[in-house]
Amino acid sequence: MSAKRTLALRPDPGGVVPETAMVMAAGLGKRMRPLTATRPKPLVEVAGQPLIDHVFDRLRSAGVKRAVVNVHYLADALEAHLRNRIKGIEIIVSDERDRLMETGGGLMHARDLLGDAPVLVVNSDNLWIDGPTDAIRELAAGWDDSRMDALLLLVPLARANNHRGKGDFRLAADGRITGRRGRNRVAPFVFTGIQIVSPRLLVDAPEGPFSTNLFWDRAIAAERAYGLVHQGLWFDIGTPEAIGATEAVIGHG
Repeated sequence: MSAKRTLALRPDPGGVVPETAMVMAAGLGKRMRPLTATRPKPLVEVAGQPLIDHVFDRLRSAGVKRAVVNVHYLADALEAHLRNRIKGIEIIVSDERDRLMETGGGLMHARDLLGDAPVLVVNSDNLWIDGPTDAIRELAAGWDDSRMDALLLLVPLARANNHRGKGDFRLAADGRITGRRGRNRVAPFVFTGIQIVSPRLLVDAPEGPFSTNLFWDRAIAAERAYGLVHQGLWFDIGTPEAIGATEAVIGHG
């Protein structure tokens, strides 16, 4: 297998990390009720600190300089937390108070804040532990702008802790994503909520809320969507029960 074909699977963790990240933090957190009755899901604590603090720890460690954070549900509480608790990284708020835009719509709503370079996009409702090297730096090292519009960090379905789904994507040997899971089928890899996206994808989008699936399907059809398999631990923090299960593995902070 050529060096080019193995780049997406076995990156040299020396790539340039995007300066800007978008942290997706606007969701309603319905599956996390009753914990989200009085606080937004990113402020739910796991292992001694809020979920969004775990994310920012990883962003700072990887060298990200600025983060765009979208807000909607209990936005005032989340903004106050970002202002008072998060240090060492510039934060810009993308305000979705008037209308929740979903994942793809959230990216488009924040498009003017993201710049014109590839952007790191991170969901705030998952938690990951790095493997032998920093996962964000590995993702950045695997990025090849000449052949990629999206590079997703994936985890094998068998290692997707707390995840109740049937997987998300199929991969070719060179790391190219060949398709999403079909109805009533199982896919071998789960999306971790961490990806690098080219601004080339963020065009010709519908008005209003829509899913990132629109962008992924476009990149898959053009054979410009790739996946990198995460070598560390990953936890889907979707329900209150997942908190205890996660803390049993990583400790209580």
